[in-house]
Amino acid sequence: MSKNDALNVDRAHPEAVLAKHMKTAAIWQAAAHEVAAEATTYHADPNAPIGLFDSGVGGLSVYLHLAEQLPAERYVYYADTLHVPYGNRDSTDIERLTLRAIEWLYQQGCKLIVIACNSASAYALETARRCYPQLPIVGLVPALKPAVLASNTHRVAVLATKATLNGALLNKVIDAFALPNNVEVTKYFDPLLVPWVEAGMPEEDETARRLRQQLTVFAQAGIDQLVLGCTHYPFFKGFLLEEIARQQLSIQVLDSGQAIAERVKQLLLSNQLLASANIKGNDDGENDNNAHRAIATNNQISPIVRLPLTFYASKYDETLGALIKQLVGQETVLQYASK
Repeated sequence: MSKNDALNVDRAHPEAVLAKHMKTAAIWQAAAHEVAAEATTYHADPNAPIGLFDSGVGGLSVYLHLAEQLPAERYVYYADTLHVPYGNRDSTDIERLTLRAIEWLYQQGCKLIVIACNSASAYALETARRCYPQLPIVGLVPALKPAVLASNTHRVAVLATKATLNGALLNKVIDAFALPNNVEVTKYFDPLLVPWVEAGMPEEDETARRLRQQLTVFAQAGIDQLVLGCTHYPFFKGFLLEEIARQQLSIQVLDSGQAIAERVKQLLLSNQLLASANIKGNDDGENDNNAHRAIATNNQISPIVRLPLTFYASKYDETLGALIKQLVGQETVLQYASK
């Protein structure tokens, strides 16, 4: 990679990095009370970064919304690419891996953490909040409520991982909101969707063909709202919208990224943690309040990002940088760093 593609590249063995910064799974439960006690005395710096965590690159879809709404903030992203995807793992494993990631971001001094992964949120959000009671932690739940309100046919579908579909967060919303409104919720799971996104979403792939076919099935079932319940999925929202238009289907596509960004902004304001808008972004001393800008093109977010996105991965290979560039834009400056 050239210096325009990445800064501070360090390909040290990921386990060595994790060992230095994270609690191991074997001692986690014993240390949980100590971590909670430590967190009660935590005082964040408004200029500290916002941390984002996902099993892979999917959480970058949430980052794009955050960068658009909160352009003066700094962001640290941790991708557990060594263990992606989480959606096929059992609940205990998901919780263990998520808590390790939260601890790592906490050690980086993050003032707020977004669990930008629906599967991780479903099984570890409440535990993480108990362990870090003074640290704002935002989790994800599929955007089912707005889909229920918008549906004219009273039939909606949620496209998500198996872990999210079986998790308590989504099913609480179904029981408390969809059922009282007489809305039927169809759950759909394809284990190859996350790997497809991680592979760059080649349109000739069998997964793409299967996704096109599934849209037809949804339409035939009278579904008029499709909820993308995994942070990887908004990256193929444009693909879905093009196919919906081609088939002339009456299906709307929703994701939760915008709502998450609004929630983060509210928490930063209420906790007096909003970063100063006067962040110097250029060498000439001009303020760069528009360091993060997003341009809507064909219903996709195409960002121009000038401030570096600090990106850490538990496993790095030569294709990861190219994939991130594809997903978040060619103007993004990335930092791969290990300590």
